[in-house]
Amino acid sequence: MNRETNKTEPVIEPDNDNGLSISKYDCFYYDVGRQHYSETLQLQLDLHTKCKEGLISGALIAVEHEPVITFGAKTAPMNLLVSENNLQSEGIELVQTDRGGDITYHGPGQLVVYPIFNLRKMGSDVHEFLRLLEESVVAALAQFGLAARKQSPASVWIGEHKICSIGIAVRRFVTYHGLALNVSTNMRHFTYINPCGLTSAEMTSMAELLEPCPSFADVKQVVVSNIVKEFNLNLITPPG
Repeated sequence: MNRETNKTEPVIEPDNDNGLSISKYDCFYYDVGRQHYSETLQLQLDLHTKCKEGLISGALIAVEHEPVITFGAKTAPMNLLVSENNLQSEGIELVQTDRGGDITYHGPGQLVVYPIFNLRKMGSDVHEFLRLLEESVVAALAQFGLAARKQSPASVWIGEHKICSIGIAVRRFVTYHGLALNVSTNMRHFTYINPCGLTSAEMTSMAELLEPCPSFADVKQVVVSNIVKEFNLNLITPPG
C-alpha cells in the first residue's frame, strides 16, 4: 500500500454525496490523546448538554482510553467472565454506561471516536447516523488495504472477525458515545468478556491483519477524515 494515503489531514473539503444537508455542519474537534474513560465521559456529557441547549452545533472527540471494560444499557452479567478483583489486579476499570449495546473493552491501541451531533440540525436520523459511521470506518480501512463490511447490529467486520464496535445513545436528537476501532489493541483483554455478546475469538485488530501495522496517529487521521467526508463536517478548534 502507498503509505502516503495515511497522511491525510482530518479537516478536508468533502463532496456532498451522502444525502445530508448541503451546508457543512460546524463541529468542535477534540483530540484528547490517552485519557481515562471517566474523564472523556464527562467531556462528552458537557458537550452533549451544550449541543442540546444550542450553545454549540456539535463536537467530535478522538481518544485512546486507559484499560476499561464498560457495560452497555443491555449488558448481560454473564458476559463478564472474570471477577472485579481480577480486573483490578491488571489495572482494568469497570464502568456502567448508558450507551446501547452490551459489554466491551477499551484500551491502549484502540481508536475511540465520539460524535456529539444534533441529528435534527443535520437533517439525519439514527439509522443514517449509524450507517455513515460504519461507512466511515469501512472506507478508512480500505485505505489501508483491508476489505471490511458492515454488519448488524452496527459494527464493522473483516471476514468472520469484528474489528470495530459501535454503541451510541441519543437524547433529544443529540448523539453521544460512538465507535471503537482495534488498531494495535491488547486482544488478550477481550478474553475477559464476551464482547458485545460475542466470544473473544471473533474479535480482531489491524495489527493482527497488517504487517507492519500502521501507526495509531495515521489511522486516527484517516478515520477522522472519512467521518468528516461522510457527515459533511467543518472541524473547528475548540476555544481555549
